[in-house]
Amino acid sequence: MAPVSPFMTPLIAPLMIRLTAASLLLLLTACNPVFNWREVRPDNTALTLLLPCKPDKAQRSVPLGGRPTELAMLGCDAGDATFAVAVATLDDAAQAAAVLAGWQTATLANLKAAGGGQTGPLKLPGADLLPPAVLVRASGQRANGRAVQSQAAYFSQGRQVFQAVIYADQMAPEVAETFFSSLKLDAGTPR
Repeated sequence: MAPVSPFMTPLIAPLMIRLTAASLLLLLTACNPVFNWREVRPDNTALTLLLPCKPDKAQRSVPLGGRPTELAMLGCDAGDATFAVAVATLDDAAQAAAVLAGWQTATLANLKAAGGGQTGPLKLPGADLLPPAVLVRASGQRANGRAVQSQAAYFSQGRQVFQAVIYADQMAPEVAETFFSSLKLDAGTPR
């Protein structure tokens, strides 16, 4: 075995420590029992996404675009956060921009979001280009008055409009990244 140069040891030791720490962190997050990620597809949609827990289903009529609309939802709680996706089918795809704008406004109002939130573009395979998919980050209050952070994606495909959202006391960036990067719409199958 060749001897290790004394000049290489100061370079290798910090690198080995960093690699070991990074490997351990990756192992811990991959085996995290709090988040049991699974792929789900809301009924009658082309959407697939990852949720960190087994979702509950709900359906109710809500006012979207000035008229009662059936909203189907999947949601669950994991790691002190609530994860949900909601979908509604509109009578006319031309209503999507107005409905999504109203949905964002209503969500931010319910949160009592300070400053109205920060909106940015969201790349989402299969989503309609108009209206563009967006990600809205906001801080506000829960119904009980406690502080909450939220991140919500709004997008459409054909006559369907969607909201995918996380509510948490503290938003974990890696959890939000896993959730939002998992959103995919099968192209060519708008409902």
